[in-house]
Amino acid sequence: MKNILYLFLFLFQISVAQSAFEKGNEFYQKENYQAAITSYESILKSGKHSADLYFNLGNCYYKSHKVAPAIYNFEKALLLNPSDKEIQTNLEFAKKMAIDDIKVIPKVGFHKLIHDFTSTYYYDTWAWIAVTLAFLFLLFFIGYYFSQTTLLKRVFFFGMFALLVGITLSVSAGIYEKTQYENEKPAIVFAEIVSVKSEPKSTSPDAFVLHEGAKVYILESIANWKKIELTDETTGWIEASSIKELK
Repeated sequence: MKNILYLFLFLFQISVAQSAFEKGNEFYQKENYQAAITSYESILKSGKHSADLYFNLGNCYYKSHKVAPAIYNFEKALLLNPSDKEIQTNLEFAKKMAIDDIKVIPKVGFHKLIHDFTSTYYYDTWAWIAVTLAFLFLLFFIGYYFSQTTLLKRVFFFGMFALLVGITLSVSAGIYEKTQYENEKPAIVFAEIVSVKSEPKSTSPDAFVLHEGAKVYILESIANWKKIELTDETTGWIEASSIKELK
C-alpha cells in the first residue's frame, strides 16, 4: 500500500512540475519573463531540475537583463548537458553582458596535451566508449578463439591488443575528467560589485574588484570567506554571500 502511495505522490509531483513548466513556457512566449521565472523556480523549489529548466530560466533572466542569474542558470544547464550547442551559445551571449573581461591563461606542455585529449568528451561519454570497446574486444576474442587460419588469428589478436589500449585510454580519460569535475568548484558572483581581499578579513587590502556575472573557482573556505581563483590565475578572498556556487 505504501509503495502505491509513493508512486501516486511521485506521479503527482511530475504532473505538477510539468504543468508549471508549460505555464512558464506560455509566460515566456508572452514576454512575461518575471511570471515565467516564478513558474520555473517553483519547480526548482519542489526538488526537480533539468538542463531544459535551467536553460529556460537563463533565457528569462537574459531577456530581463539580469546578468548574474542568466549566466548562473546557463552554467547549471551546461553542467547537466555539456555538449548542447544552444546552451553554449546563449551562455556566450550572457557573458557579454558582464563587465569583467577575465583572460584565460592557456595550459602548456604535457598537461595541456592530457587536458586537450580528455576534454574531447564528457566523462560519461568516455565511460560509454570504454563499454563499446569492451564489447568489441569480446567479439574479437570470440573471433580469435574460433578462427581456423593463422592470418585471421593474427588479425583478431592485434585487433584485441588495439582495443585493449583503447579501453585503457578511455577509462583513464574518464577517471581524469571525473576527478577534474569533482575537484572543480565554480561559482558566479551575484553582488553588483565586490572587493576581493588579499586576506580573509574585511580590513585587509583590496586585491582586485569583481562585478556581477564573473565566474570564479573556490579553492578553500574559512568562516564566511572563500578563497577564489580566476581563469587568469589571480587569487583572493571574497565574502561567501557575494557568490553562488554552481555545484
